Amino acid sequence: MIHVDFMDCNITMPDDMAKPLIRERGDSSRGFEASSSEVGAPVIGILGTGDFSRSLARRLVASGYQVVVGSRTPKRSVALFPDEAEVTTQLEAASQADVVFVAIFPEHYSTLVHLKAALAGKTLVDVSNSLRINQYEPSNAEQLADLFPESCVVKGFNTVSAWTLQTGARDGSRQVFLCSNSSRAKKTVMQLCGRMGFIPIDMGVLSSSVEIENRPLYLFPSWRLPVICCLSLFAFFYLYNFLRDVLQPYVTAGKKMFYKMPIETVNVTLPCVALVMMALVYLPGLLAAFLQLRWGTKYKRFPNWLDCWLLGRKQFGLCSFMCAVLHAIYSLCLPMRKSARYKLLNQAVKQVKDHVEDSWVDEEVWRMELYLSVGILALGVLSLLAVTSLPSVSNTVNWREFSFIQSTLGYCALSLATLHTLLFGWDRAFDAGQYRFYMPPTFMLVLILPIVVLVGRTALLLPCVAGRLKQIRRGWEKSRHIRFMLPEENGHNGPEDTSPPRMQSDECSGGETAEIPGLHAPGEYDLEGRHAPFGKSG
Repeated sequence: MIHVDFMDCNITMPDDMAKPLIRERGDSSRGFEASSSEVGAPVIGILGTGDFSRSLARRLVASGYQVVVGSRTPKRSVALFPDEAEVTTQLEAASQADVVFVAIFPEHYSTLVHLKAALAGKTLVDVSNSLRINQYEPSNAEQLADLFPESCVVKGFNTVSAWTLQTGARDGSRQVFLCSNSSRAKKTVMQLCGRMGFIPIDMGVLSSSVEIENRPLYLFPSWRLPVICCLSLFAFFYLYNFLRDVLQPYVTAGKKMFYKMPIETVNVTLPCVALVMMALVYLPGLLAAFLQLRWGTKYKRFPNWLDCWLLGRKQFGLCSFMCAVLHAIYSLCLPMRKSARYKLLNQAVKQVKDHVEDSWVDEEVWRMELYLSVGILALGVLSLLAVTSLPSVSNTVNWREFSFIQSTLGYCALSLATLHTLLFGWDRAFDAGQYRFYMPPTFMLVLILPIVVLVGRTALLLPCVAGRLKQIRRGWEKSRHIRFMLPEENGHNGPEDTSPPRMQSDECSGGETAEIPGLHAPGEYDLEGRHAPFGKSG
């Protein structure tokens, strides 16, 4: 019997992706940290000698693979690759390798036709990208599969940059999207991904390669709607404030207020956009809740426009946070302007001429103090929401904590921002002089949507509404009621002998009721038979 003392073995599992592969300047050795090629590991071939090929070769060698690189000019390319990688002709590389990465431009695929026999039965990994969305039909990977019908083509690694391969996953995404018609070939590449430190994502069959090739070309697809809304709101409120504060004094009294356009008008516009965008974060959730109440079920899809809106709430919130921060910065810069200094001097001279010794007004002082204090609190809570939306932070909290911050504190931030706006307006809504060009003050327009959202949220907190909504989200349906029947003493369910408890909403719902012995109806009774507080419907 052979006894192995594991206490004497110091075994460590290094994180390959945590080791940067870029050599330090002045390192004369072409070698780098790499584990020895393991026996039985597939030989990886790379066709191409570009930047991606060199970075891929370094990562594969560091992950313990034997790498052979195929080049049309191997003698000229050998100096570009690590010593552990063999640089040879394309035919020899294709003959030796078990898995071959095709790292050349799609328009040059036809130059590899002479390798068809050598690549027969082997796995080809297409790493190419297109220059624009849906540029080619079929996709690059499907074209490669047509050229090599006897090979198994896998689409992948096109979303990973050469820089990510060299510097490690901490400076790039770990996800690698893969698709193929061969499950065996896809499994092989998935194992290779895991060993290199990446996370493989199975996207299905090879026809999905069109979507994978389009992924690197998308320009912030989830930000399109929020950015368009933000810019549209900014344009609207900026024009509205320009008409009221700049154009109206010039038309009616000949006062030139155009100097306000770069700073003051922008500063008045930014909080308008921030508050409306914050209201737009929570409005789709209210609409979804009221739709579920109207339908009486959660098993019905929301309209597509509402789905897109719900998915973009994070981006709406970050746009709101950006506008709020810019508003704070612009406000701090207001006293630094020359126009503000001139106004201050003019007011001082006027007070001297009018023999005014004390211009203190308690009402104005208190309004400004409260206005600034609430605004600072609103920005602080909004900053907390923005920080917790980052993946590195949200991954460290559980769902209850995340929901409390994003929902409860989110509505607190919306309430504080609304109160901040109300304090700014004060009694200006009742001043006829504020209706310039018969246009109401800007804050009155801004407050409409936040107040609607806060009133809607308050309505959902009513016990009768909250109870029914909780029932629906636990599976209750208006069109099909389920009654819970207590089991008999002998352990068998007996609907004939046991009178089942009735839901109070049976008479007013108008839907069919199913009696299922022993089945717990969500929202009516808990597992111990006690009446749940949300079982009653209003």
